[in-house]
Amino acid sequence: MQRLWITGYRSYELGTFGDKDPKITVIKYALKQRLTAMLEEDQLDWVITGGQLGTEQWSAEVAIELREKYNLRVAVMLPYMDFGSRWSENNQAKLNNLKANADFCSATSMVGYSGAGQLREYQHFMFNHTDQALMIYDPEYPGKSKYDYEMVQHYLDQGKSDYQLDLIDYYDLEQAGRDYEESLREW
Repeated sequence: MQRLWITGYRSYELGTFGDKDPKITVIKYALKQRLTAMLEEDQLDWVITGGQLGTEQWSAEVAIELREKYNLRVAVMLPYMDFGSRWSENNQAKLNNLKANADFCSATSMVGYSGAGQLREYQHFMFNHTDQALMIYDPEYPGKSKYDYEMVQHYLDQGKSDYQLDLIDYYDLEQAGRDYEESLREW
């Protein structure tokens, strides 16, 4: 069984504005290409992600779409029970829709937010319950995902060699944008 943790930049870190932002289209295209390649090589059973606005929600949406063609399951794991409760109604609705369409949804802490320790526990849970991580992240341009990246790197530096970390950085996204434009011209 191959379980993939997907995380990365939040929507505001990428400067995306609205669901129709062309940057989102390119990010979803890059994710779909990467996930499809893994599925066609029989290297992916579960996509496990969080509920953060941005990469995590987009990756869950892509994975849910891919379920129509592939045997893929999607889990949305939250760091605490009332995650997203202070968001706008629209953003709460997006999260609730993802949770409803996932094959599995739960929280790593069964209480409301009580401190940063829950976020560290969440990171460790995600690492220990997945076989590899895919991050839309570029170490040259840190954001909130820096903490996830550094935690995975720490474990890898400690010799956990069977875990893999794969990055989609800004160069990869630029290439995905070119590939996407080319695919539109082929139609």
